[in-house]
Amino acid sequence: MKRFLQLCAVVMLLAGGAQRADAQNLALKTNLLYDATGTVNFGAEVALAPRWTLDMPSNICDWKMYNGKQWKHFLTQPEARYWLCSRFAGHFIGLHAHYGRYNMGNISNDIKFLGTNFAALSDNRFNGWLLGAGVGYGYAFALCHHWNLELELGVGYAYMNYDVYDWDTDQKLQSDAHHNYFGITKLNVGLSYLF
Repeated sequence: MKRFLQLCAVVMLLAGGAQRADAQNLALKTNLLYDATGTVNFGAEVALAPRWTLDMPSNICDWKMYNGKQWKHFLTQPEARYWLCSRFAGHFIGLHAHYGRYNMGNISNDIKFLGTNFAALSDNRFNGWLLGAGVGYGYAFALCHHWNLELELGVGYAYMNYDVYDWDTDQKLQSDAHHNYFGITKLNVGLSYLF
């Protein structure tokens, strides 16, 4: 949690230093989908040029869930956005990178999607990191003068490196395993406040 707060402070300092005196140069935001899962998240988006912005969201979930399920993670996903009309309004295309750490397991499911077997989370715990990139398309709806609702879907790639542990015994089953993930890398239903 301390690292997350330090990251938020750095983002705020960078965003504040990039702000100019004219309107709509900074947005503070949250992803409502992360909020719904109990994941603490925060983002700042700064204007770089008339149609370019830099979005810097981060999120952290650092607690065990009910029934012993574990979904601990940290993720940051900077994104350069090109707005088709004007920044912070309408359609945009984004290029994002992502880095994260995770420790998750005991999540019963039978999901297999695009070559990824999420069912392995049922009996095992995975502790590792990921790194990757993707592209996204989104739209920002102006709710009023300072508030926007933002929708975005991104697809891309993530290289995942992890150790596998048996959930019941915590015995290490595999070290330095890896997985190449292709699929949805960003899903955002966001609320932002514009300055």
